[in-house]
Amino acid sequence: MLQPEIAATAEGLPVRFAPPLLKFRKTPLKVIASSIRKGNIIEQDGKLYVVLSAENIHPGKGTPVSQIEMRRIGDGVKVSERYKTTDQVEKATVEDHNYNYLYEDADGFHFMNNDNYDQVQVSKEIVGSSAPYLQENMTVKLSMHEGNPVAIQLPQRVTLEVVETEPVTKGQTASSSYKPAMLSNGIRTGVPPHVSTGTRIVVMTEDGSYVERAKD
Repeated sequence: MLQPEIAATAEGLPVRFAPPLLKFRKTPLKVIASSIRKGNIIEQDGKLYVVLSAENIHPGKGTPVSQIEMRRIGDGVKVSERYKTTDQVEKATVEDHNYNYLYEDADGFHFMNNDNYDQVQVSKEIVGSSAPYLQENMTVKLSMHEGNPVAIQLPQRVTLEVVETEPVTKGQTASSSYKPAMLSNGIRTGVPPHVSTGTRIVVMTEDGSYVERAKD
């Protein structure tokens, strides 16, 4: 343990000087592969990866394994890794904060911290397939690693307008098979037969699937 240095003043009284602060880099936390979940940040070979999907596979015979699909944060390259469920994986230390979405420009997407009003820029590689669902002033969760945004989490649901779909046919019911539709954010999805163009609907941001008609 570092001890404070002691010096003497002209009057002979001791003066204590605190030792310099030591800076420590946050080290990754080692966890077993079976505990990894979508959205976690993994550090491997000095590079960071965001987990896109994680599945624990238990074959009838043989060793249980964890199949992890992830995207390298630096360049967006997707990789697939298979570990034994008990293998040690380095989970990077991240801090999650709420941010409001502001706008997009040629440099990326811009967000503002809800607590201190600091603004950050997030690359298009990190936002990825979430981009079409971003709406002005939407609150999202950004995962920060050493002060840099490395992953984004949207609200589970968002309201969008149907801008194109087949017309409603008399006799069709909500239980009939879904029909294709184009949403106001450019995403294609399936909607019940009774939903017409101009209807506002709630969809899941994870895959764009229809949930219900909007109540607003």
